[in-house]
Amino acid sequence: MEDKPRYSRATDIIMLMLLMQARYEGVSLSEIESEFGVSRRTAERMRDSLVNTGLNVVEIESTNSKKKEKRWGFNSGYLTDIISFTPEEIANLEKLKEYQQKHGTEDKEKILEVTINKIRALSRKKLPNLENTLEILLQTEGFAVKQQPKFRFDLKMLETIRDAMKDNKEICAKYDGREKILAPYGLIYGNKVYLIGVEGGKETPYCYLLHKFSEVKLTEKTFDKGDFSLDEFSKKSFGVYQGDLIDVKLLFKPSAAEDVLNYYFHSTQKMKQNEDGSVTVKFKASGEYEIMWHLFRWGTDVKILAPSGLRKKYIELLEMTLENQKEK
Repeated sequence: MEDKPRYSRATDIIMLMLLMQARYEGVSLSEIESEFGVSRRTAERMRDSLVNTGLNVVEIESTNSKKKEKRWGFNSGYLTDIISFTPEEIANLEKLKEYQQKHGTEDKEKILEVTINKIRALSRKKLPNLENTLEILLQTEGFAVKQQPKFRFDLKMLETIRDAMKDNKEICAKYDGREKILAPYGLIYGNKVYLIGVEGGKETPYCYLLHKFSEVKLTEKTFDKGDFSLDEFSKKSFGVYQGDLIDVKLLFKPSAAEDVLNYYFHSTQKMKQNEDGSVTVKFKASGEYEIMWHLFRWGTDVKILAPSGLRKKYIELLEMTLENQKEK
């Protein structure tokens, strides 16, 4: 691996200090290699340069059983005086808060608002013209209008659910008017917010619409979710809902190639541009209807090559849509 030129070293050391301070379990040599694009030997020199500064850099024992590497970090705060935020960074957070407010993730918006207020408070002395600069930045950038559903839910209810997830405790709640006992595994944010949970007596996690919950209460009964991974659970579906995995193969016309090659369909996707300029896309996922709904956006530029069952259902869906538009 090729090391960076010498002029970047001072910046890298400062960034490594910030990284050590930000991560509760510190950083490992392999993470330094990856983060800064340096060789193993250079990563060791960067670590040693901080260990020998007298800043009380310590070796930290990782609580992650899967990662056996040694890790280093600070056991107390040192960097408050050298950390600063630019108006562009704060404006970016303000825009993210605006986006969350417009798209229904009110809980995330509230948390981000508190974070922004803390950052602004820390930055006022270093950035005396912060408010004026922020106003200019916020007026000159924006988001395109995005059509999607917006559902509201009780933030106190969400707080109870988060407490249950942190302590691995089941919840008792009404879902669409029916009482349920659930082990809450996680939350997924998409066009809607979903609670991933397992109902009492069952083993398979299911997606529940968060806005349909009411009267959520924490119970004293604990649960063990074993090796469940929210990330792996999410990767199995095209959208949110789970089902049988299918091998999808799509063919896009050359006219759509540029957009397709820069598009993220699924974590398992594989793309190939053919000699005629068309693009073949393959991925493995569940959620047939969500796949078909998504294909509508590509109009006549896409053709389903496999599986045949998905192509047949898509044709039926198109025919029903066309029939519904005819004058009667």
